Amino acid sequence: MEVKMGIKLKAVAVALVLSSLLFSLAFSASNDGLVRIGLKKMKFDQNNRLAARLESKEGEALRASIRKYNLRGKLGDSADTDIVALKNYMDAQYFGEIGIGTPPQKFTVIFDTGSSNLWVPSAKCYFSVPCFFHSKYKSSRSSSYKKNGKSAAIHYGTGAISGFFSQDNVKIGDLVVKNQEFIEATREPSVTFLVAKFDGILGLGFQEISVGNATPVWYRMVKQGLVKEPVFSFWLNRNVKEEEGGEIVFGGVDPNHYKGKHTYVPVTRKGYWQFDMGDVLIDGKPTGYCGGGCSAIADSGTSLLAGPTTVVTMINHAIGATGVVSQECKAVVEQYGQTIMDLLSAETKPKKICSQIGLCTFDGTHGVSMGIESVVDEKEGRSSGLRDAMCSACEMAVVWMQNQLMQNQTQDRILSYVNELCERLPSPMGESAVECGSLSSMPSVSFTIGGKVFDLSPKEYILKVGEGAAAQCISGFTALDIPPPRGPLWILGDVFMGRYHTVFDFGKLRVGFAEAA
Repeated sequence: MEVKMGIKLKAVAVALVLSSLLFSLAFSASNDGLVRIGLKKMKFDQNNRLAARLESKEGEALRASIRKYNLRGKLGDSADTDIVALKNYMDAQYFGEIGIGTPPQKFTVIFDTGSSNLWVPSAKCYFSVPCFFHSKYKSSRSSSYKKNGKSAAIHYGTGAISGFFSQDNVKIGDLVVKNQEFIEATREPSVTFLVAKFDGILGLGFQEISVGNATPVWYRMVKQGLVKEPVFSFWLNRNVKEEEGGEIVFGGVDPNHYKGKHTYVPVTRKGYWQFDMGDVLIDGKPTGYCGGGCSAIADSGTSLLAGPTTVVTMINHAIGATGVVSQECKAVVEQYGQTIMDLLSAETKPKKICSQIGLCTFDGTHGVSMGIESVVDEKEGRSSGLRDAMCSACEMAVVWMQNQLMQNQTQDRILSYVNELCERLPSPMGESAVECGSLSSMPSVSFTIGGKVFDLSPKEYILKVGEGAAAQCISGFTALDIPPPRGPLWILGDVFMGRYHTVFDFGKLRVGFAEAA
């Protein structure tokens, strides 16, 4: 069986985030029926920056993003479904030690709510250099090992990891999950794995996105009665000066980790922990982009906060972040800006405007690039060309102009503003930088969830790397476009989960957020 997979967000800037955010794990027992997994901080490894630079090819990143969030088709359609299990290993991740086998063989794994499989290197990985630098599972040394042998291939931006399924006991803290299916990787071709501080991944998503439909560790933990309640929760300590990195609690929540009450929203689509989100606000003012609703996922496997390029560009403009100039965007504004404004003023439906001026076709719900099935040609790995870029730029310009018209701006000011936004468009890698000295003047950015507004202040959405004159500040907002019907989709990663304690309620199929304590 072969399953196409994708890395999350492969951005050079994301790699810079690592200076204070790589973690290792320690376990602690409790007498209240909860299993606590304490997160500790590790120092940034310069080798990780090197690996990120070596792997930062824009086309690969774009293809990986497309595979990652399943832009083609529905989840679970076939064995060849596009599902995410691997990350950009340069991201800040929360990871720690588990044991596999009897007696337990120790492995460091990422605890990731954006995937659903357990994966570690195999002792049968003979021909991949990275395997020699990580712990490897040896089935011959485990009395509880059971052979499976079904093959699996995981594709991502710069190569593929392949291996096979096995079955054994998995120890997490003091709990032992019996007869757990996991992947033994026999091939790791990437330089990323060479310098990674972890061995594999333990996915905490739903079985719907599990490679080979393997039962996730969390499912077995619940079924075998190992936890008090079918609930787990994340508290991420974002104070870089403190050694403690946070805590994952299996079986419930720790009241010491949050203030007030959680706001819960139902899971709308099992796979990722996906839910409906309302509008995004900049400095308290609605952007209007998600006024009709957007989808979002809570994802511990992504360090930043990813969203549609249209809104991320508006945010980066508002906070003074510098991206890459988009000539296509400026060309659209120059040639069609006045026409777009006239059509908006005439109350033409915004979704139909770009098709009316000939830059997109309209499929009844949204604009579609003419003659283009997807952003990337899977076989050739190339972007679909200028027409696709012009359609995308037009649709963004419509949203931006509509936002300004709502604020009763003059036409000259609107055209000037949209041109400024073109300047702020992030590169295909998604990164944007800001001046470290201007944090105090930056606006808040807020997300509406369950009817409540969740604010992020500049110090919470800007990631500072380094000290003094050498310090660099990175916008925590990165661009990732997932088209309808699955998108627009926001990925609320560690930037958001650090401010808001997050509860993953498996029993009631809901996600909860409260201010972290």
